Amino acid sequence: MDKQTILTGITTTGTPHLGNYAGAIKQAIRSSKKDDHDSFLFLADYHSLIKNKNPEEIKQSCLEVAATWIALGLDTKKTIFYRQSDIPEILELNWILSTFTAKGLMNRAHAYKSAVSDNEGNSDPDKGITMGLYSYPILMAADILMFKATHVPVGQDQVQHLEMTRDIAQRFNHKNGDIFVIPEAILEKNASVLPGLDGRKMSKSYNNFIPLFSSSDDLRRHVMKIKTDSLEPGVPKPTDCNLFEIFKAFASDDESANFKQKLEEGISWGDAKEELFQLLDSHLSEPRKEYEKLIQDPANLNQELLSGAKRARELSVPFMSEIRSSLGIGKLD
Repeated sequence: MDKQTILTGITTTGTPHLGNYAGAIKQAIRSSKKDDHDSFLFLADYHSLIKNKNPEEIKQSCLEVAATWIALGLDTKKTIFYRQSDIPEILELNWILSTFTAKGLMNRAHAYKSAVSDNEGNSDPDKGITMGLYSYPILMAADILMFKATHVPVGQDQVQHLEMTRDIAQRFNHKNGDIFVIPEAILEKNASVLPGLDGRKMSKSYNNFIPLFSSSDDLRRHVMKIKTDSLEPGVPKPTDCNLFEIFKAFASDDESANFKQKLEEGISWGDAKEELFQLLDSHLSEPRKEYEKLIQDPANLNQELLSGAKRARELSVPFMSEIRSSLGIGKLD
């Protein structure tokens, strides 16, 4: 079997939470440890500008995200771990790809169409929509194609963008030869979509999330706020409840089966929440200590990212030279 090149990006738009762990972090770290994978993992700080223009928040999120991944076991010697903004070739490729991308393709992007839909009834359907949002799929394509990723883990909401990357790469290759690898999507079927405190999808947008590395006391307070119904102790509880969905993302099969049995036997919601807290706290206590150590040493984290960027640019600089040459841009000899 040929070695796969797996690339994953994390947008730096806030504090990592339990949903991030269940939905992406756990699977990506597991994948990065496989011998048949070359892994690229990056902080998508330029992407974050679409949603956030606060410089302090973006810087803090970069710090927290980098510390989170390393604390949870990312091996930065095996994985090329870098900041998007430290790789200027990505931005250069972004422009090149934009000249090969049909405007009609961007018009069909879900995120853009959703933003236009939100403006329904407004005299300007593009009110408040930036070119960053509109051309986001092109920058995503540059992220992927720059490092010849063969496989990209995506959620269902990103499948269209990956298809756009394939379309853009094929257009370029048709004109200039087989320069780009055409990536395949890895649909993360095993990734969990966790409910938040209010039962909706756990999300920073809904402000219903449980921070991954809050203190033990704060973690308990958050867990106790999870929405449940009014069933009394002794009455069987539904096993499709929010508590069980979160519990399963961190528990072994035996632990999940035991918790499910307790719900069916009528455990009180208070006791069920306490069990969930104990499970989460036991899983996160050691990574939490490492996270706190890392977060107190931003210079060390920055060095980790710069080391990753150096390794990444050993690949991106010569590849960009090849791309330029295919376009007739550069030296005249």
